[in-house]
Amino acid sequence: MQTEARVGVVVDGGGGGASRKLISKQQSHIGTVPQLLAGGVAGAISKTCTAPLARLTILFQLQGMHADAATLKSPSIWQEASRIVREEGFRAFWKGNLVTIAHRLPYSSISFYAFERYKNVLQLILGVESQGENITADLCIRLLGGGFAGITAASLTYPLDLVRTRLAAQGLRALGEPLTTLTNVIYYRGIWHALQTISREEGVAGLYKGMGATLLHYINTLLDIRPDDSTVLVSLACGSISGVASSTVTFPLDLVRRRMQLEGAGGRACVYKTGLFGTFSYIIQTEGLHGLYRGILTEYFKVVPSIGIVFMTYEKMKQLLSDID
Repeated sequence: MQTEARVGVVVDGGGGGASRKLISKQQSHIGTVPQLLAGGVAGAISKTCTAPLARLTILFQLQGMHADAATLKSPSIWQEASRIVREEGFRAFWKGNLVTIAHRLPYSSISFYAFERYKNVLQLILGVESQGENITADLCIRLLGGGFAGITAASLTYPLDLVRTRLAAQGLRALGEPLTTLTNVIYYRGIWHALQTISREEGVAGLYKGMGATLLHYINTLLDIRPDDSTVLVSLACGSISGVASSTVTFPLDLVRRRMQLEGAGGRACVYKTGLFGTFSYIIQTEGLHGLYRGILTEYFKVVPSIGIVFMTYEKMKQLLSDID
C-alpha cells in the first residue's frame, strides 16, 4: 500500500527528559503498521545507543537536589562517567533503558493514531476537505493535531517515563543526603516492581508526579516546522540545529519534571511541594538560573547522534519492510 505521510520520529533523550521530533515529508511505500514498527525500532536503537549520555544528563539534572546545591561543585562529564564505571559498572550506563524502549512503541502508536484522528476532526471543524487545500489551515491542523496527539500519548504512557527516571537515578551516591535511601541500594528491581512500589507507597497519583512540566515540554517540542529537505545532509543538519535550539528552550522544563518525578522516591522527603511554578521558583532561588540548565552539555552531545541514528535506521527499516511487503 502506498501512502504519502508525515513521519514523526521521536528523538527524546529522556526526558530529560526529555522529546525531540525530526519531522520529514516523504513518500512511504509501506502500510501504517510497518511504518509504526519502523519508527519504534528506529527510536529504540537510537535510545539504546545514546543511553549513556541520557543517563548522565539525568544525573546532572538531579544534582541540584543535594542539600548543599548552591555550593556543590559539579563534576565534569568525564569524572561522572568514570564514577559510574568505578562504582556501578559499565552496564550502569543503561539503567532505565529497558523501560525507555518499552515506552517507545505504545507512545509512537498512540501518537500516530491520535494525530490522524485529531487531524480528521480539525479538518471538519475548519472546513478543509483535503491536505494542501489551505496552507494556513494545514499549519493550524498540524500544530493543534500534533499538540493534542502528543498530550494524549504522553498522558497515557507517563508512568513509564516516571519509572525510567526512578530506575536511572538508583545509585546516586554523588547526590548526598537527600537521596540516601536510593544510594547504593536497588530499591526498584524492575519496571513492574517499580510501578507496584510507587502505587503502594505514594498512591496512583505518585505515578504522575511532574506531569504538568511534561505536557508543557511536549507542547513546545512536538512539531518542528521547517521546509522539506532535499538531501540527507540537509535533513541531518536542519534536525541537529533544530534539536539544539529546542533543547535550549525546553531543557528547564525537562529538568523540573525529573526533579518532581523523584519526589517521594524510596521514602525521601518532598522538597518541591508547590507545583510546577513553585518548583521553578525554588530552583532559581537556591541554585540560580544556571541551576535550570544542569546537564545541558550532555544533552547537546546527544542531539546529533540521536537524529542520525534514527534517520538511518528508519530509512533502512522502511526499505526492508517494503521489500518484504
